[in-house]
Amino acid sequence: MTTSDDRSRAEQVVLAIDLGTGGPKTAYVGLDGTIIDHDHRRVDIRTAPDGTAVEDATQWWDAIVASCEVLSSRATVPPDQIVAVACTGQWGSTVPVGRDGELVGDCILWLDQRAHELAARQLGGRVAVEGYRPRVVLEFIRRTGGAPSPLGNDPMGQRLWIRHEQPDVDRRTAYFMEPVDYLNMRFTGKAAASQASMLASFLTDNRGLDAVAYDRLLCGFAGVDPERLPPLQPIRSIVGEVLPAVADELGIPAGIPVVTGLPDLHAATLGSGAVRDFHGHLSISTSAWVGCHTHDKRTSLMNQMATVPAALDGRYVLVNNHDCGGASMEWLLDMVVAPDDGLTPGASPTLSDLDRVAGGVAPGADGVMFAPWLKGMRSPAADTAVRAAFLNVGIDTGRAHLVRAVLEGVAHQVRWILDISEKVVRHPLHDLRAIGGGAQSDVWCQIHADVIGRPVHRVAQPLVANVRGAALFAGLVTGRLAESDIEGAATVDRVFTPDPDASALYESRHGEFVKLHKELKGVAHRLHRITHPA
Repeated sequence: MTTSDDRSRAEQVVLAIDLGTGGPKTAYVGLDGTIIDHDHRRVDIRTAPDGTAVEDATQWWDAIVASCEVLSSRATVPPDQIVAVACTGQWGSTVPVGRDGELVGDCILWLDQRAHELAARQLGGRVAVEGYRPRVVLEFIRRTGGAPSPLGNDPMGQRLWIRHEQPDVDRRTAYFMEPVDYLNMRFTGKAAASQASMLASFLTDNRGLDAVAYDRLLCGFAGVDPERLPPLQPIRSIVGEVLPAVADELGIPAGIPVVTGLPDLHAATLGSGAVRDFHGHLSISTSAWVGCHTHDKRTSLMNQMATVPAALDGRYVLVNNHDCGGASMEWLLDMVVAPDDGLTPGASPTLSDLDRVAGGVAPGADGVMFAPWLKGMRSPAADTAVRAAFLNVGIDTGRAHLVRAVLEGVAHQVRWILDISEKVVRHPLHDLRAIGGGAQSDVWCQIHADVIGRPVHRVAQPLVANVRGAALFAGLVTGRLAESDIEGAATVDRVFTPDPDASALYESRHGEFVKLHKELKGVAHRLHRITHPA
């Protein structure tokens, strides 16, 4: 009789789920890193002018069930080859869950900006530095490497919002959970979290890796009872086993292990193959970031960057974020590219359309520049009020110039983050790997290489790099893989080399881009006060 341990890595398969803000990707992934099959479902994000950004978490599970039905119907993997379940995805969001495991309210997303005043009161005082009482910020930085934001756009602010503005939801909430931990609870029936999944709450002492207890002093500063947070267990551990009823619903074996949930940053770092220290990756997903592994804890609160406990033993990973990376592309496709650009009437624009339109305009977009702050900025300058803008638009500016300017603006933001990241970790980043849905665009990858002035190595199947990383993590946790197996599990399908002329132009423009925030934030804040008076 052949057991799963006797099979090749390609025949040992993980059901991997990447819960992006726009909806989950559900995939069968071999332990050799091969994406065997996958399905993506979109979910509704509800937004409002007051800063609301929420989702109904029941849609996540419904989407996963529907995707599993599709994958099962295609019969690409025999069920008995599935050896584990791994969840990754968005983080810095809050799911209120009752004692029975049922949802008691909407998931408040990392994009939500309603809790600004509540967070400012919680962290500030009569004497405050950058919005923090001195002792509060010093203790957070010393113990965690970062701190909750006085802008309120993180789990601390979300919990405060529920307490003050949704008292009925607060009364029925047993656990405030991150999305990946909620999904694991659906699979196993067990409430659990890890130092990695709870990173955005800044409630664990990250001077030691694999903390399994919340820091009570920090919980007091953040205004949360640790008993209302899911119990912690080590980052690299098994939460539980797939429940029989869930196995029947999804068409997978009952009793297989479910590993601790990972933030998408951690899964992306593994899925990109850039696992050596200072080997970096660029993620162009809904948000955009630059990541790498290090062995040191570093912090730049001013730039909203830190190194935090990684998925790999004894390592840290760099964290930063620009809220609207790929989201700028989605806005562009929905609002700017139109049928009269040559599309079939009624057709939805695609990345190929984007490449064709932007590729028809020379680098620099004839002087047009785009500041890509559709929902404000986190890194490298936290500001929830600043907004996007086109600059230097003239009478001859056409839609194609605007399209190219948006792609260039996101790339300039990524370069800005990269430049500051290298100062924070005190080391240059090598072998930059491009992942995420936006990396499917050849034109956008080339723009990134030209703006950054370095080669960009696109990982094969960049859209699903996160599910690869989640599956490889499951292999590590279950002992089926060693850390040395990870790097070779991701392949590069193309290297984009900077064009010297384009890079020289972008080098001149980049200094102006970095100045834009200082130039625009005053008018943006004044308009914000007019539009949203206290």
